[in-house]
Amino acid sequence: MIDLTINKTILRETIKRARERNIVIPTYDQMIHPERVPDSIKQKLAKTGLWEVNPLNLFRITWKNEPREKGGKFGGVNFLEIPSELTGVPARIFGLVGKWFPTGAHKVGASFSCLVPRLVTGQFSPTTHKAVWPSTGNYCRGGAYNSALLGCDSIAILPEEMSKERFEWLRTIAGEIIATPGCESNVKEIYDKCWELRQIRDDVVIFNQFDEMGNYLWHYHVTGRAIEEALNATMATGDRFAGLVSSTGSGGTIASGDYLRQKFPGSKIVAAETLQCPTLLQNGFGGHRIEGIGDKHVPWIHNVRNTDMVVAVDDANCINLARLFNEPAGQAYLADRGLNDRSLENLPLLGLSGIGNLLAAIKFAKYFELNEHDIVFTVFTDSMDLYLSRLAELHEEHGEYSRENAVRDYHRDLASITTDAMLELSYPQKKRVHNLKYFTWIEQQGRTVEDLNTQWYDFPNHWQTVQNQVGEIDELITAFNRETGLIP
Repeated sequence: MIDLTINKTILRETIKRARERNIVIPTYDQMIHPERVPDSIKQKLAKTGLWEVNPLNLFRITWKNEPREKGGKFGGVNFLEIPSELTGVPARIFGLVGKWFPTGAHKVGASFSCLVPRLVTGQFSPTTHKAVWPSTGNYCRGGAYNSALLGCDSIAILPEEMSKERFEWLRTIAGEIIATPGCESNVKEIYDKCWELRQIRDDVVIFNQFDEMGNYLWHYHVTGRAIEEALNATMATGDRFAGLVSSTGSGGTIASGDYLRQKFPGSKIVAAETLQCPTLLQNGFGGHRIEGIGDKHVPWIHNVRNTDMVVAVDDANCINLARLFNEPAGQAYLADRGLNDRSLENLPLLGLSGIGNLLAAIKFAKYFELNEHDIVFTVFTDSMDLYLSRLAELHEEHGEYSRENAVRDYHRDLASITTDAMLELSYPQKKRVHNLKYFTWIEQQGRTVEDLNTQWYDFPNHWQTVQNQVGEIDELITAFNRETGLIP
């Protein structure tokens, strides 16, 4: 469970800080239903930039932001359909769009959900503590951003080989930046740095997305309900929701599948990862280039017992398709193949992990031979705006992108995608994946075998207990806002 023990002394100091800085905190209910945000805040948002360092943007931690860089209010869920002309499968594939969050990625929601419960209970002091955000990229960006909005100091930790855009932006927002050795797959090095900070500093609080149930809670309620709303707006009579496909990453986004499974009992939950680091598929290891996915361990918050399938995608396919989707020659070739202007304009909304999720969704649809009445949902966590330096590097390394390149990449990396490197999980296979948590979380990170067994044997009660905490946290947020005097 999320610890909601109250520290009254620190809480009084935090309320005073919020009052001085005019900080109002949104509830989960308002993130799910932003139409319930007070009109006074909506009016101010109409004059506020999407990425502006302004506490008002806490209320833009929702899937329903108007897709504008500045002055946007709220509308419907931001999602799009990838047409069959591109996917090559009759099943309809949709994805939530993460670009229209502050910071350009949905991880700002997960980091909010880890920090705020400790703020409104007085477990974290914005005046004496530093919030540490260990991440492979977007989570530490979201954490540093939320820290700035909430008047907290932050330390961002991420691998040194992450994209240049991540580091350049963090220099403008985070108090400290620590680059750890390696690439996307080098998560243990991040953990090691956290242990080092704990030993040498007494002012740090670690918000580890891989084991913070706040991450799970936000995606279960906010992302899960956003997908449900999008499905209700999309499904016709006779349609069937086949399942959610999500790269495991921190194990947060896939928690939305737990919510959807309760609403659509016949749907499946599919975990995606890279072929170059097949952790769930083969107990494997390695390095890869799909930024946004952490590997070589199973996140503590991943409800493995509720996962039906593992799909691995080749990072080379994702890198090549990034060029196909974004280079002029690639877009021209796709137009010749019948893709309309609207679909072409939408392709840059898929960042590297979004392309990986799309490929996993296509493999899922092919494996189960889904038809035009089947709907698959995934998440496009961020856009190519955060990876433009990668496109520049590819241009420098491989030269101008030509029509011949586009023909090759389309037919080899998209049209020819097969159902290799996939596994339907039986009960013993699910337990095999779950047991991999032991090596990271018990041997290295101080969790107990009893807690590990509770996740498995007290299913689904263990996970439902966390899900049901949302109401209590909303009550604490409401009380906090009332005490500041900023909201009647």
